[in-house]
Amino acid sequence: MSNPLSHHLFTMACNNAWANHRLLKACAALSHDDFIAKRTSFFPSIKATLNHTLTVDWFYVDALEREWRGEPPHTDCYRFFAVDEPFETCADLQREQAAVDRRLVAYCKAQRDADLNRIVTIARPGAAQHDTRTRLLAHLFQHQIHHRGQVHAMLAGTPVEPPQLDEFFCAGEAALRAEDFAELGWQESEIWS
Repeated sequence: MSNPLSHHLFTMACNNAWANHRLLKACAALSHDDFIAKRTSFFPSIKATLNHTLTVDWFYVDALEREWRGEPPHTDCYRFFAVDEPFETCADLQREQAAVDRRLVAYCKAQRDADLNRIVTIARPGAAQHDTRTRLLAHLFQHQIHHRGQVHAMLAGTPVEPPQLDEFFCAGEAALRAEDFAELGWQESEIWS
């Protein structure tokens, strides 16, 4: 059976949501002091890194959804970044990240290969950016992977063990994600059909 690119992008969106779920569940076990502690990374704390990934997700998912609905992009791209760190607690970040992850999964599930080369316009300072849906989704997934890796490394310097994040695709590893899938309300058959 051949899986179209659109289905692969859907599985990537599910993988993204699953990995965020696991990582944020681990971060929720941190003390607030460990959550906000200054650490060595691109952003200076776990809290700052998670806030960054969330606001970037808001920005790109909004652009993808607006193009899909035939609406123009927001002219004020900074509205998503109005506050450097909009959330103070991991519980708030978990809730908001899960919400944007559900939007991204729904968006990717609705895609068809014939539409993946449609152009999405993103308002940028000075000039608009134009990229295909495929390129923006690839960028968004890579952005998440990059910053999740940073948070994963920062967790290693805390009392909380970093979670395993690379067990999504292999059929023989379904048992390793079963608890998380139940928490997310997913079935293997929904993703791999």
